[in-house]
Order: sequence, then C-alpha cells, then structure tokens
Amino acid sequence: ISKSNFAHADRQFDAILSHQSTLSIILFTIDIYVLNLPSFVYKILPFSVVPTLLSFIFLSIFVFYLIVIWYMAYPSYQKLTLSDDSRKSYILSHINFSVPLLLPWLLISGITDIITILPFEFPKHFLSTSYGQLIWFLIYLFAIAIFGPAVIQKFWRCKPLEYSTQRERIEVLCKKAKINFSDILNWPIFNDRMITAGVMGLIGKFRYLLVTKALFRFLEPKEVDSVIAHEIGHVKKHHLIFYLLFFSGYIIFSYATFNLIALFSIYLSPLFSYPVKSGISAATITSSLITVFLIANFIIYFRYIFGFFMRNFERQADTYVYAFFNTAEPLISTLNKITVTSGQSPSKPNWHHFSINERIQFLNKCEADISWVQRHDRKIRRSIVLFCLGLFLVGILGYMLNFGYTAKALTANFMETILLREIEHNPNDPNLFNALGDIHYQKRNFPETIKTYERSLSISMDNPHALNNLAWLFATCEDIKYRNPSRALFLALKAAQSEKKSHILDTLAESYYVNGRYKDAIATEMEALEIANSDRSHYESQLKKYKKALSGMK
Repeated sequence: ISKSNFAHADRQFDAILSHQSTLSIILFTIDIYVLNLPSFVYKILPFSVVPTLLSFIFLSIFVFYLIVIWYMAYPSYQKLTLSDDSRKSYILSHINFSVPLLLPWLLISGITDIITILPFEFPKHFLSTSYGQLIWFLIYLFAIAIFGPAVIQKFWRCKPLEYSTQRERIEVLCKKAKINFSDILNWPIFNDRMITAGVMGLIGKFRYLLVTKALFRFLEPKEVDSVIAHEIGHVKKHHLIFYLLFFSGYIIFSYATFNLIALFSIYLSPLFSYPVKSGISAATITSSLITVFLIANFIIYFRYIFGFFMRNFERQADTYVYAFFNTAEPLISTLNKITVTSGQSPSKPNWHHFSINERIQFLNKCEADISWVQRHDRKIRRSIVLFCLGLFLVGILGYMLNFGYTAKALTANFMETILLREIEHNPNDPNLFNALGDIHYQKRNFPETIKTYERSLSISMDNPHALNNLAWLFATCEDIKYRNPSRALFLALKAAQSEKKSHILDTLAESYYVNGRYKDAIATEMEALEIANSDRSHYESQLKKYKKALSGMK
C-alpha cells in the first residue's frame, strides 16, 4: 500500500469491515430464526431455568463471527497503520470495545432470571405484566446511564491522563465551566490514530472526559481547548440526559407498536406460501417477519429521529466554543486536520454527525453572524418539545393498544387469526377449538362460542375445558335466550367427573343453583372452596349467594 492510495485503501478497509459485520448479523439471524438452533437446547437444564445462559451462548456465536472477521482483517490493518500490535492484541481491543454494548443486556436478563427463580411472588407478578417490564427496563436504563461509565472505561482500558500542562489546561476549562469529572482519561482507541475526545456519565462522580494521544500530537493548545469546549458543551446543554430520554422514547415507541407489528406480520405471513410448502413452518415465517419489522423499526427510529438529534447536538456542541472564545477558528482548523489525518472525504456525512464540510460551513456562518448560535438553540428546543409531544401521543397509543378494550380486541383478533390458521393444518385438535371458543366468549359472540366448544366436544367428548366453559355459558349467559339450565348441569357434571378442580366445581355449583338445587350448590361450592388456592373471595361470595337462596325458600 503506497502513500498515494492510502486514503482510498483506508476507506475501502473500513467499508469492507462494515459489510462483513453486517453479514455476521445476517448469519446470526439465520441461526436463530431459520435454523432455529435454540430449539435444540432450550429444554435442557440449566438453560430452561436460566434462559440468560442460552442467550450468552448464542451471543458468543455472534462474537465468534466477528472474531473471524477481525482475524482476517489484521494483515490489512497492520499494513495500513504500520502498527506493531499483535493479532491477539488487535482482536482483544475490538472485543473490549464491543463487550460494554452487550453487557447491559446480559446483566438485565440475568437479574430477571434470578428474580423468577427466587421464592417471592410480587416481583414475579410485577415482571409478568407489560407495564412491569417497561418500568423495570426504564429503571435499569437509568442505573446503567449513571453507573455504567465506571465499568465501560475499565473495558476500554482507559488510564488517567498523566499530570502535565495539557491536563492542567483541560482542568482550567472545566473549572471555568463549573463542570466536574471523576477523571480525565487517555482513550486508547484506533491505535491512537484518531483526533477525538468524548464524554460519558450523567453525574460528576461517574462522569469521565476521554481524550486520545493524537489530540495532543496533532493539535495546537488552542485547538485542543476548542475540542474540550465541544465536549463541555455536551454536558452544559444536557445532551447526555436527552440521549437517555431518546433511548427511553425508543422503548415506549417499541412497546406501543409491537402489537401492531405482530398483528401485521401474521396477516402478511400467508403471502409466503412457498416457504411453507418447502418445509419452513408458518410460525418461523411469522417470527421472521416480526423480527424484520422490529429491525426496521429500530433503524427508522435511530437513523431518522435519534440521528437527527445527535447531528444537531453535535452542531450545538460545536457552537459552545463561543462560550469560551471569541472565535471558532481553532475548532475549524481542528476539523480540517481531522480530514487530513483520517483520510476520509470532508463531504461524507453519517447518521450521527454532519459532514466536516457542513460543520465548517455552519461555523463560518456563525463567524459572520453570531445570531446563528441562538437560532440553532431555538431549533433544538422546538424539536425537543415536538419530540416530547409525539412521545406523549405514542404513549397514549401504547396504553390503548396494551390495556383496556382496544388492547383486548386487538389481542383477540391477533389470537383468532393464529388459531384459525393452525386449525386449517390441525382440524382434529380439540385444544385449538378450546382456545378459539375462549376468544369468542371474550368477544361475547355467544353463537360462535357455543358452536366452537361443541366442535371441540365432538372431537373429545370428555374435554373438561370445553365442558366447563360451555356449562358456565348455559348457566349464566347475559343474553337470556342462550341460557339452558338442564344442559348446563349435564355438561358441568361431566366436567367434574373428568377433573375435580375448584373452578370446575364452582361451575357445577352454579349449575345446581340455576336448577334450584340449592343444597347441592352449597355442598359443591364448599368443596370448591376447600381446594381453592387462589381467588377464595369469589368462592366465598358464591357460597353466600347459595345460602341466601336456600334461606329464602324456608
């Protein structure tokens, strides 16, 4: 690789590395959703008890794919950078940089598994609800945002910046801005080739300022000051807190739209009839479609919403240089040096930064008219207000889609569609008709409920679920024309003969009651109350009703 084509080779190397990383994600997706590898081991102890262990194994497979890419990329990397790092060191540096991105997910999954194993009912019940999962994740997200930087800087092998005039200048700027950092750290990334700095942490005790050696090697002191002013701008403008808001917004956005995505995927899955005929199950196709839509959801949110704020926050941090200096010339010259040392095109933007040319052009506009700084600040404030308003509306949508009548109707339609398709393939499975009958009953479609439960009983006449539910309908239906007390008692007796459970005995007692046999109703309800493990207040209320009816006869 000659000096004349270095810039092109460097860009090509980065592009190939990016493409190969995308390929590893595709292979990992095939492993999970096409080959369905987890299905071969998820029932084996301890994976069935601690699902996080299974997740860890398959994430390790994904990391292995990445390691193969880094292993093969090393010779080109060495020629490009003239690095004396060993192949092992190169791979380990990538692993150390990537692990903090996976660690939070494994940690929250592990904690959730521990909670489900422990003999405490309240946290289990709390995490089994949709709102409980949402609240738990948001609490965890805030905890990671506060305490995570202390762990991340260890993985990145950051070390305190040694005391020098360079560190002293940085400390003076931080003191002037009234910003506290736990420490100023040397950031050993990209073989110390990149002119960059960063800040992470919400509170001073766990906030770190990261700088690379290239920052001091290539920049003049005033240029270093301008870069530090940029990072201080992120803190003073509360960008890190807003990033947390945007992450939380994604959780709420996903939570609000998941049911719609799942339902839409199920309705689309019949269009893919060829894979079903080829042996791929309908469930696999549906789960794959859901995954595709979720990934698209993720890309759209972070590329166009989160990315919009990141780009404009970076521009706002650029303009914060005016809080310290009368000119942005040192920052402009720094951006020009970044172009030279990185070998990248100055007109090339990405999803989280404006291009270097765009950044310089805006700073030049500010140099000519300082009011552009205030205009940009106003633009960001308006955008945040619109985002919060949109998030509020999405939150309302999420509530409607996950709770109340809309949620029940959507879930019922969702399950009905699945069951009808499964019945097409398994028309003699009584459990499918039981579930479909439950949905019709929930929707108060009594004719279809009766028809579906009767179909289940025609397949399996001793089916306690269909017997019990149909008996309850005939005994208590709110539409009187569907009541049939004698038929209810006949079915309830058969259900109780098949399975003596508290809810089945409760149905038998109600059937005795509607047939005027109050003594039998009391005796049966007492038996139900004796074996009931939950909802005892219902059985006690029923018993009280039967005793009152008996006393009224005397």
